[in-house]
Amino acid sequence: MTGQSAPNALPGSRTLLRLLAVLLCSFALMARPALAQQILRDAETEALFNDISRPLITAAKLDPKNVQVLLINDPEINAFVAGGQYVWMHSGLIASADDVNQVQGVIAHELGHIEGGHIIRSAEGMKAATGITLLSLVLGAAAIAAGGGEAGMGIMAAGQQAAMGKYLAFSRTQESSADLAGARYLSAAGLSGKGSLAFFKKLQNLEYRLAIPQDDSYARTHPLSGERIAVLREVYEPDPAWNKPVDPQLEARFERVKAKLVGFVSDPTRTLQVYPESDQTIPAHYARAYAWHKSAYPDKAMQEVRALLAAQPHDPYFLELEGQILLESGRPAEAIAPLREAVARSNNQPLIAVLLGHALIASEDDNNFKEAEQVLRTAVARDRENPFAWYQLGVVYERRGDTPRAALATAERYQMQGNDQLALLNADQAMQGLKEGTTDWLRAQDIAMVSRSAVEGNRKKRR
Repeated sequence: MTGQSAPNALPGSRTLLRLLAVLLCSFALMARPALAQQILRDAETEALFNDISRPLITAAKLDPKNVQVLLINDPEINAFVAGGQYVWMHSGLIASADDVNQVQGVIAHELGHIEGGHIIRSAEGMKAATGITLLSLVLGAAAIAAGGGEAGMGIMAAGQQAAMGKYLAFSRTQESSADLAGARYLSAAGLSGKGSLAFFKKLQNLEYRLAIPQDDSYARTHPLSGERIAVLREVYEPDPAWNKPVDPQLEARFERVKAKLVGFVSDPTRTLQVYPESDQTIPAHYARAYAWHKSAYPDKAMQEVRALLAAQPHDPYFLELEGQILLESGRPAEAIAPLREAVARSNNQPLIAVLLGHALIASEDDNNFKEAEQVLRTAVARDRENPFAWYQLGVVYERRGDTPRAALATAERYQMQGNDQLALLNADQAMQGLKEGTTDWLRAQDIAMVSRSAVEGNRKKRR
């Protein structure tokens, strides 16, 4: 026996509000992608993403300076946009892609969401669904008050189902719109849509393996892959770029990035299955170097790096890897020379420069600290969104006895990490020691103002 309320009892207002809150939260969670995954930053990968996305961004009439394609560590075959003009690519998508054109097809689709303002407009879909939910709650409550308990609950359940259907239909419309927008961008950029179709076919095969019904997409946020393929084939095949081959240089760069990503995120045993010792190509050496380094076999990792450098002695990313392995194997002094060359040959690429700064500091040689400061200051000037760079810069200032600037660097790091309390504490400390009106003092003041506002706002929410 289960406890039930009397059929003629009207639910209290608090119960209705709790039910409404649960329903509204379900829509919010459904529309909000998870952003808790680890962000993977790599100079070579980001350079490739910039180069393969730039013509598509231009075709979408967006500013390449404002759009970023970033990588997160997630094995699922997925990509998404979530606020701003950021395209988030899952590591599983890159590892599963067969060529660079497939990745460009995915980027084009996600740019369609950005250009269409779909993240902002998703509120429209939730608003319509919420309206249906509220109406069903009112009608259901009225039916229960009139003595029709089962009828009232049925109205509420039907309302929830209708609201969900309304939102899902809205979402599917956005996805279809992004598909067609992506096709326009590929065409305008002179890129074939073959990769886009091939990737949707890959997703369709995944749906088959997961036994997802293929006869109705009503209960899905996305149209079925088969439906998307049928529509897009009619668009892509007549396009002049349909038979255009993949750029061989971009493809070679993609194979390198894919290999190093597999070596970094996959189990080393799996990496050696995909890239066995018998494979002596550049991507295979790359993947195995990361796998051996990850497994704490620095000698084997260095053997693979030597093979890479024998083929391309001055490649900045191979030199970066050599320096990284030496540094993380406890040999920072030896890492400095290859990292210096890597920085020089990559036009002072900030991520590589931070690694050089780390090696200079870790060498424990006071003569290296001036260079470390210069390298790190240049790096954060070009890429402020790197907490580790600010941490290293703070170490340099602390070793020099420059406590105010060490506090400012620490405040930058904590603000970037979302720790407003510690950002405020360190910004205030920096302001006390810096000359008022200087650039550093003004920056500390800005951090303090923003962090103080955030801290006070959070305090009010807890009341």
